[in-house]
Amino acid sequence: MSKSIAYEELLNEVKSFIQDENDKIACMANVAALIHERLGFWWTGFYRVIGEELVLGPFQGPVACTRIRKGRGVCGTSWNEARTVIVPNVHEFPGHIACSSLSNSEIVVPIFDECGNVTGVLDIDSRDFDTFDETDAEWLEKICRLIRI
Repeated sequence: MSKSIAYEELLNEVKSFIQDENDKIACMANVAALIHERLGFWWTGFYRVIGEELVLGPFQGPVACTRIRKGRGVCGTSWNEARTVIVPNVHEFPGHIACSSLSNSEIVVPIFDECGNVTGVLDIDSRDFDTFDETDAEWLEKICRLIRI
């Protein structure tokens, strides 16, 4: 199955799981589980903007960093620059926060509110190098447009 077809099926599943649910934490929890289970990544989860930090939200995978400052690491960079960040080799990313030495590549997608403010990020790590590309970014951005934090 092609990556685009897998993501299209995932997007439809996400829509069905969150369409009638108003609780933001429940939505994030199911979306993290769906992405993690269907696509088999090492770590999949959300960070929420609370004050001047990203604070860990629902996730699947090993324990994670709890708080990240704006502009720090891949997640903080995505928040600061309000854009998706793809990192083929996290060990070469300046200021990378190593929550797990087993993570080798990463994608972080910002989540926006109706006014265009970043309210959180979707963070996905892979044990493999160079896992993520523009196809991942395109489909994960579509999923993140459905999420409200």
